[in-house]
Amino acid sequence: MPGANSSSLTPGVFILNGVPGLEDTHIWISLPFCLMYIIAVVGNCGLIYLISHEEALHRPMYYLLALLSFTDVTLCTTTVPNMLCIFWFNLKEIDFSACLAQMFFVHMLTGMESGVLMLMALDRYVAICYPLRYATILTNPVITKAGLATFLRGVVLIAPFTFLTKRLPYCRGNHIPHTYCDHMSVAKVSCGNFRVNAIYGLMVALLIGVFDICCISVSYAMILRAVISLSSADARHKAFSTCTSHICAIVITYVPAFFTFFTHRFGAHNIPHHIHIIVANLYLLLPPTMNPIVYGVKTKQIREGVVKVLLGNKVVFTQDK
Repeated sequence: MPGANSSSLTPGVFILNGVPGLEDTHIWISLPFCLMYIIAVVGNCGLIYLISHEEALHRPMYYLLALLSFTDVTLCTTTVPNMLCIFWFNLKEIDFSACLAQMFFVHMLTGMESGVLMLMALDRYVAICYPLRYATILTNPVITKAGLATFLRGVVLIAPFTFLTKRLPYCRGNHIPHTYCDHMSVAKVSCGNFRVNAIYGLMVALLIGVFDICCISVSYAMILRAVISLSSADARHKAFSTCTSHICAIVITYVPAFFTFFTHRFGAHNIPHHIHIIVANLYLLLPPTMNPIVYGVKTKQIREGVVKVLLGNKVVFTQDK
């Protein structure tokens, strides 16, 4: 549309179509998503409460876990209530500005989640490889600065998404085949050239996801080397068992994340669109749902804290570095 006013090509609202092709089963799809959301909110808020109130958990590992829980519960709250409104009440309209805001928070929080997992890997590296210096290296100011840096990294790198998406013309309609405003899903609705969006999205994925995974991989390579060098089998088991919860969290987070990322860019024509949409929602819901369960089952100090809170028993917390 040469010569057209760009403001006239900006829709007042977008229409989120939910899961295209499965409209008749929206109510059934919503049930597990709703249950997962309830578990995520209760579990993560419970973890935050427990860590804030139990002095034995006032340590860097648990501060980072509380930050991960806060990020997770905020992330799923950004999308799930709106998604349930689509499934239950057919309320599909979302204001253009609200859509951009949702897009920003979804990607900023997923980036922050990745960053916190990276910081947790570094925490385990220091705890296992430098146990005697753990308390002096990972002080509260260091953890605070690391968390703030992770937050600012997400804000700085994700903010351009909103400007790049806002500049696009939307002359082909305003229907988004998704349950929330994802960057590439919104960009693909445009009738303009969104190559810059795709390139910048790839750059951000490299700067956040690939960088964090490299740091996590290096940390665990060093941890594995340190654990293998221990003379006692019991010491090796104890040292590595402190990492199992974090390893589970990494797998739960990154597997659906990479599936979503690569299908958006390379496999859109080979994978049914409704499968992509469902996995994209699991990508936002599965980590917040499973992380409190995994850490609650695998971490003795958290299990003891839960028992103490629920039963009012005096529980002796074991120290775990």
